[in-house]
Amino acid sequence: MRRQHRSRRAPTFPHGYRYRLDDQDEANQNYLADEEEEAEEEARVMGVPNGQGQPTGNTWWQKLQLMNEYLWDPEQRMSLARTGQSWSLILVIYFFFYASLAAVITVCMYTLFLTISTYMPTFTERVKPPGVMIRPFAHSLNFNFNVSEPDTWQHYVISLNGFLQGYNDSLQEEMNVDCPPGQYFIQDGNEDEDKKACQFKRSFLKNCSGLEDPTFGYSTGQPCILLKMNRIVGFRPELGDPVKVSCKVQRGDENDIRSINYYPESASFDLRYYPYYGKLTHVNYTSPLVAMHFTDVVKNQVVPVQCQLKGKGIINDVINDHFVGRVIFTLNIET
Repeated sequence: MRRQHRSRRAPTFPHGYRYRLDDQDEANQNYLADEEEEAEEEARVMGVPNGQGQPTGNTWWQKLQLMNEYLWDPEQRMSLARTGQSWSLILVIYFFFYASLAAVITVCMYTLFLTISTYMPTFTERVKPPGVMIRPFAHSLNFNFNVSEPDTWQHYVISLNGFLQGYNDSLQEEMNVDCPPGQYFIQDGNEDEDKKACQFKRSFLKNCSGLEDPTFGYSTGQPCILLKMNRIVGFRPELGDPVKVSCKVQRGDENDIRSINYYPESASFDLRYYPYYGKLTHVNYTSPLVAMHFTDVVKNQVVPVQCQLKGKGIINDVINDHFVGRVIFTLNIET
């Protein structure tokens, strides 16, 4: 704002002194004019119109203007404080950097895949001992049903029938070969050649095949449960002894299970089904099964059951994994 000065009567001074005062007044006026220009410039920067109010400080509008100028400065023709030439150089540098990085990764991956077989794992000795699974499927591995109420056990029968479709005798005879029992079925040749598979017929399971008793014993309170080992490429039971299955009461009275029949009667996985060569070449391979027929189990109470694999090199006591070498489930047969 312009400064207002009160008019005063000029005092009388000596003749020579007056000219010196005039020079001083002119200098003061120039100084005041400079101050006014600086005030106007400051008001313009602070966003206050000339002659209207006092500067109020930096506002969001000035910040937005500064941000817009940072994003694109039309006078300097710069974006984000860089010219077009600078951005072009940066993009070229990063393009060649990432292209070189991608080329190095590609070469490394290609070299790695040259050393890996599609058909056989490279480090089979690091594979855990086989895990197991059971059928029919039961929620939380609890088999609860009432013998006199088919709706409570019919879904177990449907599950077993569906699972055993691939084991039908006619299908096994058509697709697989009849191998001599008691010895490994080793097949030489290139690893990419198709391998033959040994037959495992549904009829091997006898009373638990669903052929003689379509309800698999559930209608009489004598349920069948099937157990199989998970497939491991190249796995062979050690010392040429087949892996066997043994079931018992996990906790409680051992007399809660008084009788179990196994099918096949040896309660074992025959050596002729090993080794397994992988799904790419052993396409018709059918995992062998062991059926447990619980013919005499105490009724109307929960019976915890543990079925373990027995054999050389088999681990069945891992605390934090109940499916390595064993499986635990419960039977609750109501009458």
